[in-house]
Amino acid sequence: QVQVVESGGGLVQAGGSLRLSCATSGRTFSTYTMGWFRQAPGKEREFVTAIGWSAGSTDYADSVKGRFTISRDNAKNTVYLQMNNLKPEDTAVYYCAADTGGPRIGKPSRNLRTYDYWGQGNQVTVSS
Repeated sequence: QVQVVESGGGLVQAGGSLRLSCATSGRTFSTYTMGWFRQAPGKEREFVTAIGWSAGSTDYADSVKGRFTISRDNAKNTVYLQMNNLKPEDTAVYYCAADTGGPRIGKPSRNLRTYDYWGQGNQVTVSS
């Protein structure tokens, strides 16, 4: 069983920054693809960004490209989401997810169904 625990959310003014962390259990964390998704009230959960097992492969939704950065520290079994220049439309519950299916080739997946372990979610609120 893999546990995924997010931290670091909160309230910030537009233009501000936040960093989310995602601590993950599992002996083979370095082989996991890790993703961040978000869900705003009344909307479906959507892809934000993901990072491959080698950390050399990342993908970003167009809405966050240039503002958000995903990174991983395999020694700490942790993934980070640095969010800069936050906008009110970034307000959502942010979920970290792990795809434990082994080292993947190519870009990390944007498909929610690819990810088999999820965190509990962390609220990010951006005020205008």
